[in-house]
Amino acid sequence: MSYFRKKFMEISVKAVKDVEKMTQEQKLFTYDGVAYPTALCSSEVFKALESFEARSDDVIIASYCKSGSFWIGQIVTDLVITSAKKHEPHKLSEELLLAEYPYLEIGDPEKYQRMKSHRSRRVLFTHLRADKLPKSVFKNKAKILMIVRNPKDVAASFFHFSNMYAPYPSHDTFGTFFEAFIKGEMPFGSYIDYHCVWNKYIDEENVMPITYEEMKENTALGAEKMAKFFELNLSDEDIQSVVERTTYKAMSDNAKKTYEEFGDCLFHEGGVSDWKTLFSQENNQEMDMVFKEHLAGTKVGEMIKYDVYCKT
Repeated sequence: MSYFRKKFMEISVKAVKDVEKMTQEQKLFTYDGVAYPTALCSSEVFKALESFEARSDDVIIASYCKSGSFWIGQIVTDLVITSAKKHEPHKLSEELLLAEYPYLEIGDPEKYQRMKSHRSRRVLFTHLRADKLPKSVFKNKAKILMIVRNPKDVAASFFHFSNMYAPYPSHDTFGTFFEAFIKGEMPFGSYIDYHCVWNKYIDEENVMPITYEEMKENTALGAEKMAKFFELNLSDEDIQSVVERTTYKAMSDNAKKTYEEFGDCLFHEGGVSDWKTLFSQENNQEMDMVFKEHLAGTKVGEMIKYDVYCKT
């Protein structure tokens, strides 16, 4: 096992062990009005997170669960490492860059003190709503890549993931899962609330929104946009090399070595419109109604292209 995935494996293995004696209800706890996975998050960590000091050159990948953050985040991480090797090799420490559990809100309360010694650029992930992030993120204008994916494919992917990943509550049927999904009784809360909050930040100069669907359609173009936003100064050849290293096949082949038993569920290849195999007519009608009520007409809603990806 590579050194730089050690913390990820430690926390993941402990989380799986911790939930062995938990009921499905105990797998979630509520903090500041949002549900979180008990085995991965804690109130102590959230309190410690408030003091986290973001840097202006921090790279933050923000997404709701199962929106493609592991895949797109790997592309971003590879872009950052490629740029550092090319322009500032003296600043690069891959061990430190990848030493912590990648999600900002998961770890131990001392994590943020350790991260002070990490060299720039730091690559961070988060499933937190914008209003739950440390105030320093927007105050210091850390650069945020905001990933958006259509709600029906998110729900389909989340259902499969929840039934493979022990720290998350499982569901016998998609119907019971969908009910919890609509109510926001999910790890990291409601899809609708998440995107309604992030919609308020979409025009901030340090935020770049991008959709999972456009990344699937043209990965190279998306990688080029991200490299430009993060000011990485990479050539077309550099970007193409990153794209080739981060295809599903390339990542899947490496997943077992890098993430051991968690590789299969982390790098499941999510397609576009996979939801059609799971959604009933009633599910479709309810999701259409909820989306129309809360997100239709917003900038995030327009990005999602609901009529293209979510209509039967």
